[in-house]
Amino acid sequence: MTTLLPLLSGLGTGLALIVAIGVQNTYLLRLAVSARLRVVTVAVVVCTVSDAVLILAGVLGVGVVVERFPVALVVIRFVGAAFLVTYGVLAARRALRPSGDTMRVEEEAADDGVPVDTHEREATAAPDAATVPTQVVGRTRTAPPGRRSDAHDVTMRTAVVTMLVFTWANPHVYLDTLVFLGSVGNQQGIDDRWWWTAGAVLASCLWFGAIGFGGRLLRPLFAKPMTWRVFDGLVAVVMLGFGAALALGA
Repeated sequence: MTTLLPLLSGLGTGLALIVAIGVQNTYLLRLAVSARLRVVTVAVVVCTVSDAVLILAGVLGVGVVVERFPVALVVIRFVGAAFLVTYGVLAARRALRPSGDTMRVEEEAADDGVPVDTHEREATAAPDAATVPTQVVGRTRTAPPGRRSDAHDVTMRTAVVTMLVFTWANPHVYLDTLVFLGSVGNQQGIDDRWWWTAGAVLASCLWFGAIGFGGRLLRPLFAKPMTWRVFDGLVAVVMLGFGAALALGA
């Protein structure tokens, strides 16, 4: 019972801090509905491991070092702001000029065993989803333009790099996780702080796992082009808003 209380306390504190609409959560949700399962799995691992490292470092006292070098946070702030604004502009462009995301969701859903209504797919196919002939094993089939045999490998690299930037180029991550969670964890006492830390790490695992794997249930909804336009519009607002806030020092 004595170990359960700090564990639950760390779980609650971690969830309270992480359960919010942010750039990391938004990008992970986009991967959940558009990327292969292995890409989503790696992205979830990147998020949870990054959080675990930051929480553990905060409890070990690294947050004190961060507070003593505010210049480093300023550099991180402007790098993160530039990246967020760029991504926000690209999301706004996707919202105004839809790409072939709808077709890709259907293909990935079929590969992963997620049912998609074929009648709805035909009725809502993206206007730019033109196909080109591709020769495979002596016969001709159709494939969407821009698809390559290594497309998923590129997606994996892009997903990992983008998620790392969203996680580590955000100065609020260091203030919230290293400084705040580190100080709260160290207030639990020498013995209980490690149970509290385990609870905070568990909160990250549960939350990112819920977004990454639970978000895949929304794939039938994202088979509609209009859903992508609305979602990318919201992503643009979130990214541009956070980018502006970082640039202004908010």
